[in-house]
Amino acid sequence: MDFAKAAVSVTHQGFLERKKLRINHKASVLRNDCDDLRLPRDGYRNCPGESASTMAELIERLSLSPTGQVPASGTEFTAIDVKTTGLHTGRALEVAAIRFRGDGTFLGDFATVVAADANRRNPHRISAAELADAPALGDILSRFFELCRGAVVVAHDLASVEGLLSEIGQLGVRLPPLPGISLKDTARAVLPLPNYRLATIARAFGIDDFPGYLAEPAARACAQAMIALVGTHGLRLAQPVRFPDLPRYTAGAAALRRSAAGAEKGWMAEAVDRVSAGDGGPVAQAYLDLLAEAVGDQFLTDEEVSALAGLAAGAGMPVAEVRRVHAGFVAELRRVAEADGVVTSTEYRELRQVAEALGVLELAVDLKITANGHKPTRVLVLGATADADQLRARVLSEGLQLAKNLTGSVTHLVYDSGVRESEPRLSRALELGAHVARLDEAPVLLGFEPKPQAGIQTPRVAQAAPGKLTGGRALIGVGLVLMVLTVAAMFGGAGLGPGIVLAVFAVGALVGGWYLDETKRAAAGLTG
Repeated sequence: MDFAKAAVSVTHQGFLERKKLRINHKASVLRNDCDDLRLPRDGYRNCPGESASTMAELIERLSLSPTGQVPASGTEFTAIDVKTTGLHTGRALEVAAIRFRGDGTFLGDFATVVAADANRRNPHRISAAELADAPALGDILSRFFELCRGAVVVAHDLASVEGLLSEIGQLGVRLPPLPGISLKDTARAVLPLPNYRLATIARAFGIDDFPGYLAEPAARACAQAMIALVGTHGLRLAQPVRFPDLPRYTAGAAALRRSAAGAEKGWMAEAVDRVSAGDGGPVAQAYLDLLAEAVGDQFLTDEEVSALAGLAAGAGMPVAEVRRVHAGFVAELRRVAEADGVVTSTEYRELRQVAEALGVLELAVDLKITANGHKPTRVLVLGATADADQLRARVLSEGLQLAKNLTGSVTHLVYDSGVRESEPRLSRALELGAHVARLDEAPVLLGFEPKPQAGIQTPRVAQAAPGKLTGGRALIGVGLVLMVLTVAAMFGGAGLGPGIVLAVFAVGALVGGWYLDETKRAAAGLTG
């Protein structure tokens, strides 16, 4: 991976200004462009690409919670992901829809690139040839509405779906509000994560890595996360859902699907999942999300850097704001790298490359490789329970590495109650020198919670103590009886021999009874 070749052009004033002049304003999120370029507004007086907050209500927002009244396992959902020309909103470039049921059954899918200006650069790696050959938005409505009819729309961020529906409305299609759920908001109420980007949510649920620049894998990850929230975490709908009637169209042009380039994700992909969310507005947050996506897949090209710069300029982000986002992002990456006290050569190299590419190398110039012989803490959590999801989320929030597979770099393997003791990975982890622990032992083992202090353990109360205390006193009573019999026998003429024997038994009973009595009294005093 070579981040350095991207250089610092993202923050160069002249570069941004040139990009700003060339930008296609029809895809801009700036409201005044409609008037400046005399673009037609839609029936709601909205400019193409305006933010969702200015649009008519296109989504009826629903919520899922543990206290909901309606089970969601039988409800059908459609996960949607949209790649656009803008940061927060913009023209659709790619659309994917995955229909599924809350119980985990997948029912259908659709994905296609959408025809758009082939000369405009984009950070989603959609080529000019693909944009030129793709069907128009109006030609994909039949399949899209078919997957959405009678289903609750799910998206990582519903603003992207609202933007798509608004663009469909500009084609003359009148749509009723669609019932929808935000995955980001739902996950935020369930899991404590450092950020709520789709890739981070997916990692907490143990979902396989996916190329975020492709709409179809992103929509599928969104569906899998929602299935986990409904099935594993038991979230329910607040009330029954009313599904509106959607228009019906004849089949249009054939879809143009993109395929993913298989690339193994490394440290940087894991690091961006542990970076805390930014504190900027929706546009700055959208830029940060795209930046993290581009950096995380270890394939940052000049094209992506140029596209990000164009999007920032088109969204009206000042150069100082872009640099602030870059500086905060790199500072967070450094915090993540140093959190476990170990900076490897890979972490050192990739972090400096990113810092240089984003024009903030000064934030990593004094970074050093630690050669203390220790491996960075890397945790593999086995299990599909809600508690396992919570632990994965906490590992990310604490800044530790969360592994997907068992390798020699794993230092801790934790398993939940659903994993059998005969699971081969448990013994293999021990062979590799990793710590293996049950889920309830993990918080202390990983340092999330303090160890119980020695010597302050609560003594166990012996349940049989009262009975044994009574037994000691009974033995003393027997000794007293034997002593009386000994005196009576000796004065009665029974002889010295029998008297001595009885006396020995009497003294033994008295001493034994006294010992038991005192021992149990002392134990009772400790437990009190």
